[in-house]
Amino acid sequence: MNTPSAAEPAAPPSPRMLSVTFPDGACKQVPLNTTVGALVGERDGPDGLYYLGATVNHDVVSLTYPLETDSELSMLTLADSHGERIYRRSLSLLMARTIKELFPEARFTVEHSLGSGLYCTFEVDGHQGITDEQLSQIDARARELVAKGVPIERHKVTFQQAVERFEAEGQHDKVNLLRFRNPPKIVLYSIEGFSDLGHGVVAPSTKALNLFELVRYEEGFMIQFPDTQNPAEVRPFTPIPYLYQIFKEHKGWGRILGLTTVGQLNEIIARREIDGFIKIAEALHEKKIARVADEIYKHHDRIRTLLIAGPSCAGKTTLTKRLAIQLRVNGLRPRSVSVDDYFVNRDDTPRDAAGNYDFEHIEAIDLALFNEHLMRLIEGEEVELPRFNFEKGEREYRGDRLRLAPDEILILEGIHCLNPRLSATVDEDHKFRIYVSALTQLNLDHNSRISTTDNRLLRRLVRDYQFRGHSALTTLRMWPSVREGEKRWIFPTQHQADIAFNSALDYELAVLKPMAEPLLAEVKPDVPEYATARRMQEFLSYFVAAPEDMVPKASILREYIGGSSFKY
Repeated sequence: MNTPSAAEPAAPPSPRMLSVTFPDGACKQVPLNTTVGALVGERDGPDGLYYLGATVNHDVVSLTYPLETDSELSMLTLADSHGERIYRRSLSLLMARTIKELFPEARFTVEHSLGSGLYCTFEVDGHQGITDEQLSQIDARARELVAKGVPIERHKVTFQQAVERFEAEGQHDKVNLLRFRNPPKIVLYSIEGFSDLGHGVVAPSTKALNLFELVRYEEGFMIQFPDTQNPAEVRPFTPIPYLYQIFKEHKGWGRILGLTTVGQLNEIIARREIDGFIKIAEALHEKKIARVADEIYKHHDRIRTLLIAGPSCAGKTTLTKRLAIQLRVNGLRPRSVSVDDYFVNRDDTPRDAAGNYDFEHIEAIDLALFNEHLMRLIEGEEVELPRFNFEKGEREYRGDRLRLAPDEILILEGIHCLNPRLSATVDEDHKFRIYVSALTQLNLDHNSRISTTDNRLLRRLVRDYQFRGHSALTTLRMWPSVREGEKRWIFPTQHQADIAFNSALDYELAVLKPMAEPLLAEVKPDVPEYATARRMQEFLSYFVAAPEDMVPKASILREYIGGSSFKY
């Protein structure tokens, strides 16, 4: 038996090896704690796009993430929705760092999305607005940092260190956000000494942020960047004035009430003052709906058709019902026709690229029949309305007839209602178009906006579970198709609206939180939708929950959480 002598050192243990599987099925053995970035080095992704992060077992991680288990790994670029979020988040951090260096006393805020970019405000010494020269300086310095390829570092500090740092820097929005959280460690991201709270994965280096344009607009400026459809090109900015005005008005309202960030909302809930705030928010909605009704009444001698459109879970249905009441207050008599009853039979429904039925497609509606009925109704004729049997997938007639009286207005609500093809036979002078969306004005903090799309997704998660028997996983799987339909059919027609209505309620995410969290927790790491579920869970962790019983029965939020005084 041979044994090593005392003078001979024992051989070091072999490193534990992990199995990494890539999307194409290739498998690689790597040592424990190998970082994701080490597997790809400095190589660009497909089509010359930078790698921004990765999914490891369906969780979004940075390129510095150490692999600790056998993993399924997929790299992320701007061509992926998760990669696009990383890019936006990283670009916002770069702008915050640049402005802090050039204008230390300035207050920079990423306010909200607007069309194809992010709208930001810039304030110095109480004066809000930015000059061409200031914007040029910011643009030049940001591009210098991009060319330099500065690492974006991720590090953890103690909770107390984070609070002390933000207090010393006067970043009270971040201190407030942390007030009702108490993790032992806080993740920060930094660029050359400038640090910010980590609200998700960021790019490994400023080098990856080479595609952006800064455009001065109104009192602030736009950050334009690519999207997943054209990841190598910066999207041009097309102003949407009425949406900007809605955001501006809502932001101004929030500032008057002292509520522009989640931290401030949490304080209101903690002080048990949320009941009063809910009453104010709902009163604002009612006032806005009444104003829409008044605007319609001004032109009631010519308007015969109200067309109400907006993306999924924007609040179209409840707005329609509440608007009908306000129209009656003004002496008008609204009548409704469901666009969904004009679906073509299932066998005639268009299909998408994957061969699935595309119910978002405008050709899923029998446009010829719908237009014929519209024309006949406006001319005073009686029509027999169809009813669509969703179980059988076919249109039926049950003897339902409608004739419009001279003082009656027809209300049409649906995703295609602003599309000219849906009402081609109706004279333009007889139409009044309303666009509905949920444009939240709240920010997590000054540099981190709340996505209006995420707001709508949370509404849909809760609604579909309550009323359609869908799990969170089912809803998350359908969401990309819904979003594609919105981009194709809804957003391109929003500029045709005569008026817009913002259905967002600044308190609603605190009410949705306790309803959505257990649903999201049921989405497990073995499915791709886990990445979105995890992101939404982390997002909701910043909110203090608010009680559902304080929400009025006629609130738009009741369309999603239940208990509405309206029938749907």
